Amino acid sequence: MEVSNSMNQWQWHYRPPGPQTTGSEATSPRPNPVRHRDDDYLLELVLQVHQRLLRDVDVAQIERLDPDHAHAAVEMAARALLGEVAPHVVGELRDEVVTAVVNEVLGYGPIDPLIRDPAVSEVMVNGPREVYFERDGIIHLSDVRFRDHAHIMRIAERIIAPLGRRVDEASPMVDARLPDGSRVNIIIPPVAPDSPIITIRKFRSDKLTMDQLIQGGTLPREWAIFLEACVKARLNILISGGAGTGKTTFLNALSAYIPERERIITIEDPLELRLQQPHVVRLEARPPNLEGKNEVTQRDLFRNALRMRPDRIIVGEVRGPEAFDMMQAMNTGHEGSMSTIHANSPRDALARLENMILMAGFDLPVQAIREQMASALHIIVQMARHSDGRRRVVSICEITGMEGRTVTMQELFRFEPRGVSHDGRVLGDFVAMGLRPRCVDRFQAAGVKVPTNLFMAEVALERW
Repeated sequence: MEVSNSMNQWQWHYRPPGPQTTGSEATSPRPNPVRHRDDDYLLELVLQVHQRLLRDVDVAQIERLDPDHAHAAVEMAARALLGEVAPHVVGELRDEVVTAVVNEVLGYGPIDPLIRDPAVSEVMVNGPREVYFERDGIIHLSDVRFRDHAHIMRIAERIIAPLGRRVDEASPMVDARLPDGSRVNIIIPPVAPDSPIITIRKFRSDKLTMDQLIQGGTLPREWAIFLEACVKARLNILISGGAGTGKTTFLNALSAYIPERERIITIEDPLELRLQQPHVVRLEARPPNLEGKNEVTQRDLFRNALRMRPDRIIVGEVRGPEAFDMMQAMNTGHEGSMSTIHANSPRDALARLENMILMAGFDLPVQAIREQMASALHIIVQMARHSDGRRRVVSICEITGMEGRTVTMQELFRFEPRGVSHDGRVLGDFVAMGLRPRCVDRFQAAGVKVPTNLFMAEVALERW
């Protein structure tokens, strides 16, 4: 079976079935028409048609077509081959088989519909019969099935092959970025002894603004006004939270307050930020090649960024020795920087940051590191994902200095939970703690006006 593409016209030319497709092998695996959906039978049909298609069709030639023609070509071939393999299969099951074959050839196999669903934010393959997805912050078990572990491995290899990466026993873990910006992590046996595991965090094509976050209950407008002042007054901000709490989304929204006249350099591993200013230079870390060479770390990028005349440096996520260089830059004139960090509280964020600086390999006393942190950082924004799936800002703290060997801070705002409603929603109040921030003086020096009633503690700012 061959395909030609001339003047945007294409058609199929069928070769007569060879001896392998005659006799018993060309008959259906079931003698009677299918009346009920059977997942195992569906997977068996997909396997047979897919194997025939790989044998009889030049898939490499199809992949050179534009996406629409490639999809139509594979669909036509799959329908023709299914008619040979299982002529009794008709209706809905026939369409399901054809769609699944197209996904096997051109997409991500069984998980392709989940990847294409805009409401799904994460896809997690734990095993052939355990495929989960996240929607609206809540994880669900899907009805997606793989045939076996080998099927998962084939899809894993299909995902990373175009990225120039490999996964095998010598390199059992891969962390990469898909062409659309989604993050993929793959880990295989023997490191994951039960099954190859695929985790895909999908990239949001839309940019959530601060107004949208306010409307969605992430934070009240008063907090956004305060954070806008912090950004315009060039305070250094660290956004802290656990995995999946919305740190990157919040950083994207917060960056909209940076004046357009400033030059911004972002450092990421991998690329996730989608800033809204015109003058943005994006840098991305690079893993080592197959020989273990040519790695470019975030620390390398940070050192280079300092030579690129940045007004602000934004690190997508600080996770290693680059924390030392970031603190140095914040203390030497590159203020207004922002980053995220994995931590469960503002105090934990400081402890993690301290450990990362120690990873840089400098023989610095802990006291000196803490003094640097107290001098460099101004605001820590803590985020959390609650049981109802909603992501919220739960605390905003200001670093106030040192007291002995301890970095001191004061909490300015807090989300106080009140319980759970009958439909599972977490209820609570966004409250001000009644403290006047020390950074108000910096607001005044920068000409940024902030209403003084933002910090009053008499009433809740907003209720949810």
